[in-house]
Parts: sequence; structure tokens; C-alpha cells
Amino acid sequence: MLSEFSLIDRFFARRAAAASTRAAEGELGIGDDCALLAPRPGEMLAISTDMLVEGRHFFPDIDPEALGHKALAVNLSDLAAMGARPRAFTLAFSLPKADEAWLAAFSNGLFALAERYGCDLIGGDTTGGPLNLCITVFGSVRPQVALRRDAAQPGDDIWISGTLGDARAGLGVQRDEWSADASDTATFRRALERPEPRIFLGLALRGIAHAALDLSDGLAGDLLHILERSHVGATVDADAVPRSAALRRLAPEIQRRCTLAGGDDYELCFTAPVAARAKVEAAGREVAVLVTRIGTINALQTAADRPAIGWRDAAGAPLTLTLQGFDHFHAD
Repeated sequence: MLSEFSLIDRFFARRAAAASTRAAEGELGIGDDCALLAPRPGEMLAISTDMLVEGRHFFPDIDPEALGHKALAVNLSDLAAMGARPRAFTLAFSLPKADEAWLAAFSNGLFALAERYGCDLIGGDTTGGPLNLCITVFGSVRPQVALRRDAAQPGDDIWISGTLGDARAGLGVQRDEWSADASDTATFRRALERPEPRIFLGLALRGIAHAALDLSDGLAGDLLHILERSHVGATVDADAVPRSAALRRLAPEIQRRCTLAGGDDYELCFTAPVAARAKVEAAGREVAVLVTRIGTINALQTAADRPAIGWRDAAGAPLTLTLQGFDHFHAD
């Protein structure tokens, strides 16, 4: 039977040590009481933590390799939204049992993504208990080019990377809320279980975009965070929100629900000045990521106005929509 320390050494510490050759002199990775991580000259550390809980954020039958990928991907997505370059991460988790096959697959998915973005495991903890994963990720960015939520300006375009809604469509299929053919179901499930952090797009947008965040809880809820922090409003063309061919085969009301309030997309939502449209499109081409303009940032008319999203259809007609992003304490 694996002990805590043999589990860490076999599935995590050895692979972390193999990747640690990138560490700068004076830094210290896994194996001591603390890791030592120094900011690079002129840069600040960008730090984010996400927790994934079985039954709340993933199904019990998820492929453990996909779970390893997703556990790190959702954290890297936060770095992408800040325009930060990944540096390192810590992993803390509880496991019902030390299943060697499960651990091998999970660590494979985790390290495959970590190695792709040069992000080293530098510490963490493990214990017995219900399946629960918590990762803290560290990146670096010069403060003057960091993409913050509070920097949107009136007149800015609102942009989305990739397509939205497939992850929520996959959740709906698994919950038997609606059905899809085998090919579309596979598309939806991959979006739900293997999101792709837009690290390279975030880096390409530095100095171009004003404000940004990643879409983890749905466009309707997450865009409101930018509006509240920047003290502005927005007008959004609901029909312009990009969606996949698979999602377009579902009923229109399902498409709208998934794209506007679905969550788990981990695409970037960002604002940029009108004069930067060509640069935004060039940044998307440079990293081979679709970027789509969906709306406009508006000034609030009075000090008493609250930030809000005005939804429109493709013809510009107002839409009355009741939308709510994902709530981690209430089921969707």
C-alpha cells in the first residue's frame, strides 16, 4: 500500500524534479518545507488558486487524465486573463484511496499540460478524504501591461476568444437535459473536461487590450465583474457570441442558455479600443485562436446608475433575458 510520501515521490516529486532545471539560481522547488520563488526583474508575481470538488465541478466517472489536465488548465486560464506567463504551481488534494492506476493517469494529464507551458510543480500536500483538488499557480507579468478587470473604458469593443457554450451543452447531455448525436456529444464532453487555457493569446494581448478575465462562470456573470470593477455598462449582441457547429445543431433557446450563462468555457473576455481592432485580430491569428467582437463598453449616465449588460439581437432589438452565472453554492 502506498504511503503519503511514497505516493508523492512516485507520481509527483520525481517528475517535478525533472522539470526543475528551468528554475533560476537561488530558487527552490519541491522537497523542502517551503518553495522559494523570486519575481523576475521588473515583473510581479501573478497568483491564483482554484479548487475542484467531485460532484460540483466534475463527475465521478471522469477520465483521471482529463481531470489532471482540467485541474491545472482552470488555473492557467486565470494567468492567461492577466497576461501573465506561467512559472510554477502547487497541488493539494485529498483522495478516497491511493489507486495507482488513477494516480498515474491523473499525473500524466497534469504534467503534460504543465510541460507544455513551462510550469513547474514546486510543492503541495495530500491526504485521505473525498476527492478534492486545489491548485495554486504562479505567473509573472510587468505591472504596466497586466490585463486587469478594472481597466475597461467607454467606447471599448468587447471581444471573446474561441467559442462559448460547448461545456454547458456537455453538462446538459450528461444530465439528460437534452440530447445530441455521438460526434457532437464527444465535442461537448471534450470542451467540458479538457478546456484549453489561452496563455499565448493573453501574452499577445499585452499592450493592446484594456481589461480581461476568463469565462469560468458564464458570460452574463463574468462580464459583469469587469463592468463593476471598471464602473461602466455594456451592450452585447447575443447573436454575435461565437458558438461551435455542434452547438448550432441544438435548439436556439438551448444555444442562448449555454453561450450566455453556461460557464466552464475558460475562454477570454476582454475589452480593447476601437482603434486596436486590427491588432486584436492579428494577435488572434498569431496564436491561431478565433477572436470575435460581440459588443461595446458604455459610460454610465449618472453616479446612481449600476453597471449592467444590455442584450440585443442581431438586428439591434433589445432582448429581455434573465441570466445568471454559475453559483458554486447552488446547482445550475
